[in-house]
Amino acid sequence: MSLDWNHQTLALVLFSAFIAVTLAITTWASRRRQGSPEEFYAGGRLFSPAENGFAIAGDYMSAASFLGISGLIALYGYDGMVYSVGFLVAWLLVLLLAAELVRNCGRFTLADVLVTRLRERPVRIATGTSSVVVSVLYLVAQMVGAGTLVALLLGSADSAVRTWAVIAVGALMVVYVSCGGMRATTWIQIVKAFLLMGGAIALTVLVLLRFGGDPISLLSDAAERSGRGEDFLAPGLLFGENLVSRLDFISLGIALVLGTAGLPHILSRFYTVPTARAARRSVVWAICLIGSFYLMTIVLGFGAAALLGSDTVRADNSAGNTAVPLLAQYLGGGAGTTGGTVLFAVVAAIAFATILAVVAGITLASSAAIAHDLYASLARRRADRPVREVAVARVAAVGIGAAAIGLGLLAQNLNVAFLVGLAFAVAASANLPVLLFTLFWRRFTTRGALWSVYGGLVPAVVLVVLSPVVSGSPDAIFPALDFAVFPLQNPGVVSIPLGFLAGWLGTIGDRTGADVTRHAETEVRALTGAGAA
Repeated sequence: MSLDWNHQTLALVLFSAFIAVTLAITTWASRRRQGSPEEFYAGGRLFSPAENGFAIAGDYMSAASFLGISGLIALYGYDGMVYSVGFLVAWLLVLLLAAELVRNCGRFTLADVLVTRLRERPVRIATGTSSVVVSVLYLVAQMVGAGTLVALLLGSADSAVRTWAVIAVGALMVVYVSCGGMRATTWIQIVKAFLLMGGAIALTVLVLLRFGGDPISLLSDAAERSGRGEDFLAPGLLFGENLVSRLDFISLGIALVLGTAGLPHILSRFYTVPTARAARRSVVWAICLIGSFYLMTIVLGFGAAALLGSDTVRADNSAGNTAVPLLAQYLGGGAGTTGGTVLFAVVAAIAFATILAVVAGITLASSAAIAHDLYASLARRRADRPVREVAVARVAAVGIGAAAIGLGLLAQNLNVAFLVGLAFAVAASANLPVLLFTLFWRRFTTRGALWSVYGGLVPAVVLVVLSPVVSGSPDAIFPALDFAVFPLQNPGVVSIPLGFLAGWLGTIGDRTGADVTRHAETEVRALTGAGAA
């Protein structure tokens, strides 16, 4: 696809406008006192439930949602919807099991919840390590989305364009986090949530108007233009070829449903409100926003298939990441028209805003894990450690950005929703078991926690490395190599049970036993909020 200079100019102007707004927010936030951990990590805990709910939605509705899911639905129909359903259903688990209890027990990170009843140093090192791994995997997906989007904008397939786009996004996210902290990140996410919901609503309405408001007509046209007929509306195109693909479907579904409650950047959002009740209400706000958004991604995916055709989407980007921008251009009147130019540029700018807001939240969570968990565990205790910890977090943001840029450049040919699925699998394998065991199992011990984290994290990462994602397939990160001995693309069906099993085995084999008194204190604190920060 190629765009003339007017198209490029308009989209670049809108990009620049959003970047200017976000930098202004960061500048405003940086003028406030950022030296304390409470301000840098949690924004002073002063956000209302509605504000935090919009920020959670802005943090969660990533490039995987806006670009990747709609693209998968446009290419594979019914099977692509598993992402929309999985991402939404996951929030029921967060609402029922995590939001209030995490807010009452913790201060800034997942490790804060665990150390209320477990030995601090080994637990912080383990969970800090797993949080960084999950965050980097999640960031890679956003980087791939950024490269794809800017290459589409400039009408260039040159890898150098994607490279510079990924580097630019990495640089911006470092600026947002190191200068503005949680306060700037939150307001950037709120602005992004409004933009994304507005853009999705406008496109959904335009798609439905094309079919007279009749979803049956939309689905029938999508099936016809897909080239797959009625099979497009039935399970099996993406996950139904054989037993391995069916297991991949199960593995992905489990990872999506269980992974959200283990994502560090989502858990950290519960610390930005003053009380556990506010945390629960923010999740309700988030569920309303996220639920309506994922319903709209289904309309946009089938709309792209019906109006453009699956082959057109695939020809422009084999992973389907450009389906929504192409659909916007078509709905505006097509290539070369003023309406097509304006709508394409607006959607491209919203998608870019989505990427910037999400990477800021993930980078902040990962830098908090490095500084508050890893550095705080290894450094000597000093009177000025909180101030030094914030300084370490700023430096860590640079390192996380560099790692995400490097990996993002390697994974440019993979679908962004698929990449996020890998991050969810690792989060559900390493973080979720230890969180649930700590909150609900009286006998759980420090040894069980370490076995749980490493017993989920190591198998998940190893299985990804040995899967077709990394080698052995044309779309792999290293297509020229072949050391793929694990057949599934998502390791969740194996690594998640291993995380729970390792935690159980480590606990029942620990002769020291659990500290029942500390568990009782943690239980009271989790349920009542007594002693919460």
